[in-house]
Amino acid sequence: MMRSYGQYCGLARSLEVVGDRWNLLIVRQLLSAPARYRDLIDGLPGIATNLLADRLRDLETSGVVERRLAGVGNVVEYALTPWGAELRRPIESLIRWSTPLMLRGPEGDSFRPEWLALAVPALLDARVEVRPSATIGLEIGGPPFQLRATPAGFEVGPHDGRALDATVRADPAYILGLAAGALTLSEARTLGLVEIDGDESIVRTVLAA
Repeated sequence: MMRSYGQYCGLARSLEVVGDRWNLLIVRQLLSAPARYRDLIDGLPGIATNLLADRLRDLETSGVVERRLAGVGNVVEYALTPWGAELRRPIESLIRWSTPLMLRGPEGDSFRPEWLALAVPALLDARVEVRPSATIGLEIGGPPFQLRATPAGFEVGPHDGRALDATVRADPAYILGLAAGALTLSEARTLGLVEIDGDESIVRTVLAA
């Protein structure tokens, strides 16, 4: 049940909807794509199944999330409403604000490579003005990802087989550090934190490193 702060304030009203624990992380997952319930469980390590059900119900009641029937067999999946999708910018701002916290590294926390799909573009969009068209492979353990740079912005997703201008191999923490500008490519190379195949100058330009 949604709790009220009893304050006529936009921040208070917003927190009544998305301020409960896990709510914004559920939105983070759905910003990538609609997802089935079991996909959300897999993408949110640590959440109890009954708590996820409660949070989804609250978000649906508030108009942030909606249920759809999709695919063969009309499987139920969850998606953001247009109003819910407007949370992208506040979430991206929080990701940028978190940079000093992320520099400590994972410290044993769980990690999913797909979380970079939201974080890296948010960090790069805020500080990189020159955007040449390029595609850079990201090898961070597990299936390969790609970072696409275009004049319109940045995208991160699974490698779709297109030709790569370069490939960067590094732990996720160092990819985030490069994207945030907290770590330069020269520093990372000197310390042996990053390996690059292909055109290193493209990597430097895309990351403004």
